[in-house]
Amino acid sequence: MRWLLIWLCSALPAIADGERAGEFDYYVLSLSWSPNWCATTGDAQEADQCDAQHDHGWILHGLWPQYHRGWPAYCRTPHAPPSRRMTRAMADIMGSPGLAWHQWKKHGTCSGLSAGDYFALSRHAYEQVRRPDIFRKLERAVRLPASVIEEAFLRANPGLTREMIAVTCRDGHIEEVRVCLSRTLEPVPCARDAGRECALKDAIFEPIR
Repeated sequence: MRWLLIWLCSALPAIADGERAGEFDYYVLSLSWSPNWCATTGDAQEADQCDAQHDHGWILHGLWPQYHRGWPAYCRTPHAPPSRRMTRAMADIMGSPGLAWHQWKKHGTCSGLSAGDYFALSRHAYEQVRRPDIFRKLERAVRLPASVIEEAFLRANPGLTREMIAVTCRDGHIEEVRVCLSRTLEPVPCARDAGRECALKDAIFEPIR
């Protein structure tokens, strides 16, 4: 039985809740395709992010401090939580103030930054990664290999290589594009825990409504 516990400890990601803020190796910038999230989750919740009045495409899911193996979460931080004004100000790229609050609580607290500085860094990281325009031009849902999404991002961002990006899927849909960045937001190779690469050849990709 002991050997099984040892194997599990070595095989599973090292998720560390309550760690000291500011101690991590690099960031994962997570971009979510909003229409897919709405189709799999948001519509059932009647989320405002999915309302037809919005025009969300690739939104910022989060900027996550990461170890080379595993990641910290819900860290101890001396900084005050964000105000409602701060979280509302992030809704244009995150879809909702609620997501901004959750990302601060789970990931931002581990950055070592104040809430204001963490959101500013998150916005800067989001803006420096070019999101291919072609996906906004779709008029209907399509099925495509996840590798097509990766290739489009690589073409739009010449500084990225395949080792620096991961595309994930959920419920048969393209879910996220994850880009690995240094603490100064330079592209870096991803560790294995950054996300399991989607191998689907016919992943669903919804159009902007």
